[in-house]
Amino acid sequence: MKKNATRSPQRQKAKTAAALAAVLTLSLALAAQAQTGDGEAGIQQATDMISGYFDTGTSLMYAIGAVVGLVGAVKVYQKWNGGEPDTGKVAAAWFGSCIFLVIVATVLSSFFGV
Repeated sequence: MKKNATRSPQRQKAKTAAALAAVLTLSLALAAQAQTGDGEAGIQQATDMISGYFDTGTSLMYAIGAVVGLVGAVKVYQKWNGGEPDTGKVAAAWFGSCIFLVIVATVLSSFFGV
């Protein structure tokens, strides 16, 4: 009779441990499922936010291009009036930087489909 008495608490502990492991596994599985749903929602929210800021960023790049163009025009005018021989190089550099900003903004808009 003592053998049954010693086995019963061990079996009870084993059953308790198995039940605890099952509950822990189930809760981890539910937590993983919940994180997957939140992850997808988070990615969608980030995509929406970036898409919303993309038009503003494109407009900002156009504005920066306009300011660079005006500054470049003033610099080229000053060099031209001063009679400096490298006026063509300076004009090409400033004009190229303006065109680069406009093309980058346009290409990024069309590339990402925003």
